Amino acid sequence: MYSESHGSSEVLERFVLGFSGTELPDEIAALLASGLAGVAIYSRNYSDPIGLRALTDAIRRATKEPVLIGIDQEGGSTRFALQPPFTVWPSPSELGTLDDAALVQQVARAMAREMLAVGVNLDFAPMLDLATNPASPVTTGRSFGANPEKVARMGVAFLRGLAAESILACAKHFPGHGDAAVDPHIDLPRFDGTPERLAQQELVPFAAAVAAGAACIMTAHILLPQLDPDRPASISPVVLQGILRRQLRFEGVILADDLGMGAIARRYGPGESVVKTLEAGTDIAMLCHNSTVVPEAIGTVAQSVATGRFESAQWSASRARIARLRERLRAASQPLPPLDVIGCAEHRALAEEIRARLAHAPE
Repeated sequence: MYSESHGSSEVLERFVLGFSGTELPDEIAALLASGLAGVAIYSRNYSDPIGLRALTDAIRRATKEPVLIGIDQEGGSTRFALQPPFTVWPSPSELGTLDDAALVQQVARAMAREMLAVGVNLDFAPMLDLATNPASPVTTGRSFGANPEKVARMGVAFLRGLAAESILACAKHFPGHGDAAVDPHIDLPRFDGTPERLAQQELVPFAAAVAAGAACIMTAHILLPQLDPDRPASISPVVLQGILRRQLRFEGVILADDLGMGAIARRYGPGESVVKTLEAGTDIAMLCHNSTVVPEAIGTVAQSVATGRFESAQWSASRARIARLRERLRAASQPLPPLDVIGCAEHRALAEEIRARLAHAPE
């Protein structure tokens, strides 16, 4: 299926892809062997921890290079969390209610041990969006709160907990969904906040994550007309290079959230959207839910490289960031813990202890 569009390693290392089924497709294995940066795992890809570990084993065997194997594990019982037999943790909003950074770090370490056991090395978390709109379809249950300083404390604690167990964190969704009322999976949200408002609120948790050494930051598909009236944040050089790189001095890897979401896919073709996000300053683009668009996206990027569309210094700097991230994976490589850490008594007891505290927490 991808035979005509494999592209070179320097093209494939700019992608993280998803796929259907519980076994590694031959097409994805071929892309991994040719340099694909990584894969995103969803609930559709496994039915139990044994199957998930077998899948991640197959992913690693398909490539000689360190490979990103990412999953959403934010906590709670939503689709952005691992389900039983994995430990079901209180949600970020519940942890935010307790405002206990040490506890958040302890939870993140336990989450990380369970992810390691099934071969995952990248968590698409913590979510640093502020819960400023109670009706938001994005932040409900998933945000540590509305207070920027508290979200910053909780987010940094989560980052440190994952790092302590050698799991890479990916803070999201930069620069924050703010008061947006539209789900980007469906269409493009809009946030009319001023640069001053962003600096005082939405950017505070991300600045803290950068200072704490976050390896990756994921972008938001949201239009911020006060900053860039023409381009969503995920394809805006004003947002990615101007704010994230220069203002916040982030030197890690920028991931564009799934470009197949309605917010982007309703406005741009798959090849165009990937090229635009890479031009804007993204290092790795995600395409996770529609395999039919992958050949076009890879082919368009390969053609753009061949015709010199990308600025060479920016392209080289991005490749260097990806190489450093892969070296972090290589350095952190270790034997996987046993599967019996998943849902173990120690983790369940911690989760129940937190729920007991929540039951007695003031309103």
